[in-house]
Amino acid sequence: MLLKTVKILPLLLLLCVSSLVAQQPTATDKILVSAVIEGNDTIPHILLDEFVKNEKLPKHLAKKREKYNRLKYNIYKVYPYAVIAADVLKDVDVTLAKLENDKKARKEYLKSVEKELNKRFKGELENLTISQGQVLVKLIDRQTGKNCFNIVRELKGGFSAVVWQSVALIFSNSLKKEYDGQGADNEMELIVAELEATNYHKYKYQLQQSRVTQAKAH
Repeated sequence: MLLKTVKILPLLLLLCVSSLVAQQPTATDKILVSAVIEGNDTIPHILLDEFVKNEKLPKHLAKKREKYNRLKYNIYKVYPYAVIAADVLKDVDVTLAKLENDKKARKEYLKSVEKELNKRFKGELENLTISQGQVLVKLIDRQTGKNCFNIVRELKGGFSAVVWQSVALIFSNSLKKEYDGQGADNEMELIVAELEATNYHKYKYQLQQSRVTQAKAH
């Protein structure tokens, strides 16, 4: 468990760095539905989603389906963080370029960003599982074009990158993992493409962005 994600990648997953709340109708809510009129009676007519029941899958296929569903769940869980990480890193790169000749200002700026993101994301990232941390590392590479090891090296220096990589390996992770959407990670790419086509992702992203804005205000 990623005691893990934050402690393995402090600035990284924070810097490189619920679910939709379904509104349940109350007794006073009005829900519009179609209706069928029979005589003097108006009968609500509600179409239910199609439900298909298949025969039980063979054991090997059932395990494959279970693995796929677990991967999909993890991607949906951490993808918004990867998107935010890319946005934050882009802003950081622009700011650091302006402070290229002022080491003190760069250091203070990075500390302020780390503090801000810790305040916003630390609790959430600490609750990620090892598997979710592994997925997040790959998705950060997908969104930023840089693996986490290189991000840490650029922002914190080579020594820090080696230290955090060593710690990551203890937790079955690696900051050097790269995303291969056309090869080994093709299944992940298909799930991400599906996720990006849904309003769910847009909602989660906007929600996270609003929280980041609120954190900055405080």
